[in-house]
Amino acid sequence: MEEEAIRVRLPQKGEIIGQIEEVLGASRFKIACADGKTRMCRIPGRFRKMIKVRAGDYTIVKPWDIEPNEKGDVVYIYTRTQAGWLKRKGIIK
Repeated sequence: MEEEAIRVRLPQKGEIIGQIEEVLGASRFKIACADGKTRMCRIPGRFRKMIKVRAGDYTIVKPWDIEPNEKGDVVYIYTRTQAGWLKRKGIIK
């Protein structure tokens, strides 16, 4: 059986994959990033109303220029199907 081709957005330069640890309000989250740091992240306005987010979801985070080790923006949120594909390929653990 042949595996289907799934198109999944991967992190680009300056972006990191992270997992949501805690939802702190409508658009603020505490995210554990792949580089070992926990960042307070927000969803920008253009993206905020389009999605539902829960603790445990995987995201792509872009750290801020100011305080890059503590804060960032959520650029993309993976669906469960996409997260499963990333796990099978070994991109996330």
